[in-house]
Amino acid sequence: MVGATTMDDKTSFSDFKKAFGEEFSEAINPDNWTLGEDLAETYERIEREVAKALEDENRYRKQVRETVFAKIRESSDLTNAGVYKVQPAHLEKVQKGLLFNGGVEACDGINAVHDTLPLTITQIGVCLVSYNGQQGAWAHRLFRKDLREELSNPIDEAIEILERRAKREGVQQDGNRLSQLARRGIMAYAERAILSKKSSAPWRMGHGSPAPYELLTGLWSSQGERLQVSLDLIQWFVDHKRFVFVPSAPGKRHLLTIGNALNPLEYVVLHSMQPDIDDMIIKGGYRDGSGALPRMKQFANEVAPNIAMGLFRVWEGAPPYIFYSHVDCTEMAAHIAIADSLLQEHRGFPMLIDLADTVCKTTFGVDSFLTSVQQAYTESGQPFRYLSERETRY
Repeated sequence: MVGATTMDDKTSFSDFKKAFGEEFSEAINPDNWTLGEDLAETYERIEREVAKALEDENRYRKQVRETVFAKIRESSDLTNAGVYKVQPAHLEKVQKGLLFNGGVEACDGINAVHDTLPLTITQIGVCLVSYNGQQGAWAHRLFRKDLREELSNPIDEAIEILERRAKREGVQQDGNRLSQLARRGIMAYAERAILSKKSSAPWRMGHGSPAPYELLTGLWSSQGERLQVSLDLIQWFVDHKRFVFVPSAPGKRHLLTIGNALNPLEYVVLHSMQPDIDDMIIKGGYRDGSGALPRMKQFANEVAPNIAMGLFRVWEGAPPYIFYSHVDCTEMAAHIAIADSLLQEHRGFPMLIDLADTVCKTTFGVDSFLTSVQQAYTESGQPFRYLSERETRY
């Protein structure tokens, strides 16, 4: 709503009652709140709301199958768009002939930050795994100091440190670290670079999108040459063709609504990535002078149309998940994603990605990383001086 006062990016005050069933003034009135000890009433309300929401969702699900599914192909930019049913016998062949003999390798990463006044350390770890026992692990650590060079004048040095730290936010706040988007961007690049350069399997499975937001905006889009590094990496996967990427938590609820209408062992091919990249160009703030804008437009017109996006569902009790593949390999990519997800039917998510995540957490776990850093401060004679209040609370 243009000109409306907003609570967040999506919900205006005027729409509050429509979304939550009560006026905003009622929601913030403490007299309308329940006492903390009145748990019975709280549970009853939750049960009623959940039951009603699930009932409504089943009704929406039926409507989507009857109306939206029929229009997917005619509204898509892909000739193979539509809903497909997977045969269990085909999934068994994929499991035995491709997954279990190492024909698919998956990659995932993890990052951790330890932020103190003297030094901020960022650790990024990436692991590559397959079901035939082959695996690898790589890590990189970034050490940020506010002043690395020694100035000849101690007064100038003190002023320089104060000025630099004045531009950074407080300790243990994201503005003071390598920004979250930048960390995710470096990790996302490392995952895809290792998947392309270190894997020898015919099929590559990644976590997230083959062209993630973090690699196309922010730190990466400030210079055309820097952005081109990301675009070249994405181009590699398009040229290789045999890839499948599965995100954990897609933010687009309308896509999940379509996925929720799928029956078990069904998948739907929706459209290419071109509409998403076009939208990113409009909202991404690419500057003409940086060289990033023409590169993104070329990428949108020549590369993005080759990346298909769809959804799959393994089991009635599991959520749907988005998958990305090459437009020429959507059928096999969907079979691989579903066959691997069947190995943990209750989650309905590829187990190979979970395996890579587990190896990462074991090898580069946050707890072991922070413990090693804290031990270094202890050995330097300052075990508590630079630790945050939260780190010493318990």
